Amino acid sequence: MAARLILILHLIIGVCYCHTSALGRRNDHYVKLPVVHSTNRKVFADFGDKRAITTVPLANRSDVAYYAQLDIGTPPQQVYVQLDTGSFELWVNPDCSELQGSADIRFCRAVGHYNPSSSSTALQIAGTKTLRYGIGSAMIQYVSDNIGLAGTDSLLKGIQFGVAIDTVDEFAGILGIGHGENVTIRYKNFIDELEDQGITQTKAFSLALGGKDEQEGVVIFGGLDTGKFTGTLQTLPIIPARESPDQVPRYWVNMTSLSLTPPSGQTKQYEDTTMAVFLDSGATLTLLPTNLANTIAADFGADATDANGFYPVSCSLNDLSGTLNFAFDGVTIHVPYNELVRELQTSFGTQCFLGISPSDDFILLGDTMLRSAYAVFDQTNNAVHLAQYVNCGTNEIEITAQTNLSAITGECDPTATKNTAGTSSGVSTATAAESGASRTSTPGASGSSSSPSTAGSLDSYGQFGLRIWMAAAAFWVFINL
Repeated sequence: MAARLILILHLIIGVCYCHTSALGRRNDHYVKLPVVHSTNRKVFADFGDKRAITTVPLANRSDVAYYAQLDIGTPPQQVYVQLDTGSFELWVNPDCSELQGSADIRFCRAVGHYNPSSSSTALQIAGTKTLRYGIGSAMIQYVSDNIGLAGTDSLLKGIQFGVAIDTVDEFAGILGIGHGENVTIRYKNFIDELEDQGITQTKAFSLALGGKDEQEGVVIFGGLDTGKFTGTLQTLPIIPARESPDQVPRYWVNMTSLSLTPPSGQTKQYEDTTMAVFLDSGATLTLLPTNLANTIAADFGADATDANGFYPVSCSLNDLSGTLNFAFDGVTIHVPYNELVRELQTSFGTQCFLGISPSDDFILLGDTMLRSAYAVFDQTNNAVHLAQYVNCGTNEIEITAQTNLSAITGECDPTATKNTAGTSSGVSTATAAESGASRTSTPGASGSSSSPSTAGSLDSYGQFGLRIWMAAAAFWVFINL
């Protein structure tokens, strides 16, 4: 009997150790936040019928955007903010009353409102400021308060941010996660505070927006997820501000070429496409030089932009399997047609537009490109680490000062995603709709796989199952010895 009890005790200790190890992983210096698409009705149930949107230019900001939840103040007040790699400051409380479309107003109200007077930890800071964006602006009053990160036990204390006094053409507050203190502003921004308060070890974060069909992605501050990309992360140096096109510290990197692979598989290389671009999750569209944008749009069947500056295209492009290919040093991001074509539900029915817009003032890669990329924004090492986005599960890794990001390889098989397409080394004059404009392609033109990964550490279900198995084994030993 003593031998039985000792063996059972060993098995029980093993079960408890397994459980304790799973909990111990919470001590890693990273924090994960879901990034939800504005059309995710599970989150923004009050958004309502998008056909009620009456101003197309404003829809440019609201219909394709990504939001993270913050719990601000004591007690916490839930607020959703747009995740923006193209700006530097956090602010909340847009003025919903100045918006025109009824759905715009409902969405604005659905993101939540922060009331400093309802928080026992709120402090007003002297000073106001006007923040200007590509679309819209916000005049803010600075305050400081505690901010909890939804779904975690992490709490940032005494964070400085803005509360809007007045806004123009803004649907939600913005979480700017660009460079902060002594680079673009005089105080510690969100990324600075995460490191300063010990929640992360570095000023690095990874971003996977997820495909249109997923409606949800993830940002990991201080970590990354090898279950969200294929291939090895390629390190692209951030172009110093003094050498960048606008002389502003942003996530500027060098793009080496741009090409189109239509359903026929014959790749067309666009000329003069080596250029500096910056990665901007706060921008719906990808902005390219006018001549280049017009050439690409023509290959997608658009003769010119409409009155709102969009390229109208056929919605049937969503069913084709081609890609637009953004090449960088060591990696090419293949963006499927499905991710490039924007569908807007209007009072006139479904209208489709190309997710690219002409601009001779600014060149940026917005959400229509970033959905197909996995990016690690690394302020500590002044680099962006890039790979093709694929979703094959979850395996999170902390980023430390010793982490060699250039040596980290994703766990996903390229064939597991719809976001990749084969390319041909030949140059052709193929158009986007060639070889299949009037037919639908086989499944696999866009989106991504969500099959779980078994590599890396076990998830919570795996740990639970293992404990059940070991307990059953202990019982079997007891009745058979």
